[in-house]
Amino acid sequence: MIDMIIEQRRRKLGGGFEVGRVLPFAKRRMVGPFIFFDHIGPVDLPAGIERSVDVRPHPHIGLATVTYLFSGEIMHRDSLGVEQPIRPQEVNWMTAGRGITHSERFEHARAHGDRLHGIQAWVALPDGMEEIAPSFSHHAGADLPQWHDAGVAGQLIAGSAYGLTAGAATHSPLFYAHLDMAPGSTAEIPADYSERALYIATGAVELDGMRHESGRMLVLGANASRVRALERATVMVLGGEPVGERHLYWNFVSSSKDRLAQAAADWKAGRMKLPDADDAEFIPLPDEPAPPAPAMS
Repeated sequence: MIDMIIEQRRRKLGGGFEVGRVLPFAKRRMVGPFIFFDHIGPVDLPAGIERSVDVRPHPHIGLATVTYLFSGEIMHRDSLGVEQPIRPQEVNWMTAGRGITHSERFEHARAHGDRLHGIQAWVALPDGMEEIAPSFSHHAGADLPQWHDAGVAGQLIAGSAYGLTAGAATHSPLFYAHLDMAPGSTAEIPADYSERALYIATGAVELDGMRHESGRMLVLGANASRVRALERATVMVLGGEPVGERHLYWNFVSSSKDRLAQAAADWKAGRMKLPDADDAEFIPLPDEPAPPAPAMS
């Protein structure tokens, strides 16, 4: 029932800020179209934190970023002129396409202090759509359908599952949902996709007769159908249909290595527009010859 277990790896993003990196993994680069998955926090950010903790402007191509928070607040600014805070149980969906830049600032924490906890995922765009025009959408309320069933409180973040469809416009078949599970409760895992996984953000669950605790992604086989909470647990379920081989360099995703090289050259040469409201600094292209770990998007 479980094809692979992936443990999060701690990654420093600068300014003392760390995340738990899950995807990409050396033996499993993607699950459906999901090519990147970071567990943010939980971390307490005190009032007056340095700006060095913020994620300065940086670029993307060939993907959509999906930001979802359990707690805290992040301010998003991008090169389309969007300025949008994201708060718990909301979604910021940013389609990079042929190119976009954005920043993520912890301004609420700087002013008031904050407990930041969430997930950042990237979805690779399918063939024929990697170079579409960039766009941004923010979703809350009815755009993110909720349900309750025998101790499970669910919220659909993106795509279609559980007989529901979320509000963000997706570009290939996928699903992504947040399940809050009471101890002893059991949740269905959507079956209508060829690749699926679940990630335990908090607590512990039982699947395939084994106990699995937070920080672990379970890549599922075809027969996996239900998961049981051994204690109160926050579980993310995700998956979809593969979009084909994708290459990843820094914050860029593409089916073409030449396109990655072009994007890197464009960023290094200053040919990618910075956010109008946040153009005084940026993250430089790394000097390392091998592709480094991506920044938080």
